[in-house]
Amino acid sequence: MPREFTRNQRLGNQVLRSLSELLRFETKDPRLQGVSLTAVELTRDLSVARVYYSMLDPNADAAPVQAGLEKAAGFLRGKLGQLIKVRHVPELRFEHDASAAESQRISDLIDGALNSDAGR
Repeated sequence: MPREFTRNQRLGNQVLRSLSELLRFETKDPRLQGVSLTAVELTRDLSVARVYYSMLDPNADAAPVQAGLEKAAGFLRGKLGQLIKVRHVPELRFEHDASAAESQRISDLIDGALNSDAGR
């Protein structure tokens, strides 16, 4: 009987949960307030974790948050090593998840089209 989830997926979910808690309770950087982690993708050899994040305000500039996350990456990786039981803690690479901003843009386009049709 095949397993439902691969080790890669299970570890990715565990990394996501642990990093979310660390960001919420352990970091003091004000740039990281209002940041939410959306997904973690691990490479096949589990050496690199791509951590996708979004912000509460989808139209806000992501550059300060990216800088704050890159600065906190070493601290987060160290704490992550204490929380999860793996031989090698993956390197953390953070990427902005712009899907919330894109969905807002599409929603605005649809609303504009509906309003222009209603005006006719």
